[in-house]
Amino acid sequence: MKRTLVLLKPDCVQRRLMGRVISRFEEKGFNIVGMKMLRVTPALARQHYAEHVQKSWYPGLEAFITSAPIVAMVVEGPDAIRVVREMVGATNGLKAVAGTIRGDFSSSRQMNLVHASDSPESAQRELAIFFQEEEICEYTPLMSDALRAADE
Repeated sequence: MKRTLVLLKPDCVQRRLMGRVISRFEEKGFNIVGMKMLRVTPALARQHYAEHVQKSWYPGLEAFITSAPIVAMVVEGPDAIRVVREMVGATNGLKAVAGTIRGDFSSSRQMNLVHASDSPESAQRELAIFFQEEEICEYTPLMSDALRAADE
């Protein structure tokens, strides 16, 4: 099982789309093994977006991500990083394919509802920023046998 970080950004919270987005991951068969609502501070934003801090557009990103609460989640399942990224869709909501979260609910590049880790390295780094190990609650859903074959 792989784990990835998913953030429901301020626009997702403000637009009351949290439940609809979370249900997409659950309906796909992923486990949500960690979840919390928090306010991103400027310091936390700089840590999470470290590779972007020096870019000209970073101040706008920081202002956005700190503007309202977010929901941080640990999403777990087979090939979670790749599959979650595909479910989220292209960064720009206007270019995201219909059926993806951004394709269905976003029409912006910045206000694109969701962040999802883009690689195993990023997932490991980002999960450590938002979650302590004791905040992750592993479990096996009772319906696991109906989700995929035992050898998958």
